[in-house]
Amino acid sequence: MEIYWFEQSMEDVPAHDDWLSAAEQVRLRSLQIPKRRDDWRLGRWTAKCAVAARLGDNSPGLSEIEIRAVSSGAPEVWLRGQGDLFTISLSHRERKALCAVGPPGVVLGCDLEFIEPHSPGFVSDYFTANEQLLVGRAQEHCKALAIVWSAKESALKALRTGLRLDTRAVEVEELDLADSGQWSRLKVREPQGTVYHGWWRAAGQFVRTLVADPWPEMPRPVLRCSF
Repeated sequence: MEIYWFEQSMEDVPAHDDWLSAAEQVRLRSLQIPKRRDDWRLGRWTAKCAVAARLGDNSPGLSEIEIRAVSSGAPEVWLRGQGDLFTISLSHRERKALCAVGPPGVVLGCDLEFIEPHSPGFVSDYFTANEQLLVGRAQEHCKALAIVWSAKESALKALRTGLRLDTRAVEVEELDLADSGQWSRLKVREPQGTVYHGWWRAAGQFVRTLVADPWPEMPRPVLRCSF
């Protein structure tokens, strides 16, 4: 199964809001906290660009592509009344955003994490015993911790629960920590026993992960947004 990924930074987002749909502009005006507004705009811009790139020559203007949040908070793509074009997942951190795009009907989650130290209490509170051992054995402790945490977040997004579910309910079972500079494999088991196959990639101070069902091929970059 093909999964595509696209990343943008806050500096890529236009100052104007003409690329938002009418409903999205109403939603934006309801957000009063500046950081939340900025993060929301960044996420929408990244998702719309990713979808437009996947549509290629058939893509309309960005204002006609609408990203709606369902009751779980997960984003969905709508275009001219049709809501089953793609499955997407969104994540943002430290003025950057990541969007993963897959076929309609698949299970998909992605996450973007900043590599930074965490306390032992954080690991013991949110990681399973096996994950604690995995992180503890890693030579690059902070990066391994970020990968495991990000993979868990991706799985929780795939489940459409987010952090409403105990993070220890999902467990990273396999993780290739050899950093090739490209995408490397991982596996996460969810509470019902399904194994989500996925990938991670580190660049700079960030880690990106995604998981999907069915088993995804190595993620492919989408073309840069030309809007």
